[in-house]
Amino acid sequence: MRAVVQRVSSASVSIDGQTVGEIGRGLLVLLGVASGDTPEDGAWLAHKVAALRVFADADDKMNLAVTEAGGRLLVVSQFTLIASTRKGSRPSFNDSAKPDVAIPRYEDFVRQLEALTGQPVATGRFGAMMQVALVNDGPVTLVLDSRLRE
Repeated sequence: MRAVVQRVSSASVSIDGQTVGEIGRGLLVLLGVASGDTPEDGAWLAHKVAALRVFADADDKMNLAVTEAGGRLLVVSQFTLIASTRKGSRPSFNDSAKPDVAIPRYEDFVRQLEALTGQPVATGRFGAMMQVALVNDGPVTLVLDSRLRE
């Protein structure tokens, strides 16, 4: 699993002009599921996201996790994060998990974040054409990959 995690002042996701998920201050997580990803990949990534200390403490140092800072989470599925651009200039999505595998992994990731943070997690809708709006705070943007475990 691969995630792009952005610290935001606000973020929302809309489908056909209707907002389906939105947060104020918090983390926007764009999540890609690769073929071969396991429940353990999702668990590792959920723990990593929930524990990321990217919010300022009283000394203005990045030292607080999202819940410690009073933030929320918005998770949006994005299979294009798994794209390969090794050949030519047209991305290949062959390494992305098929929906029958990706949907349960995505939903499990969201449930795990909810359990770890003790709050509901806003989401987009898997497979839908979505418009994501955000105000990146910092900007702070991190790329996490469960296969690299950095």
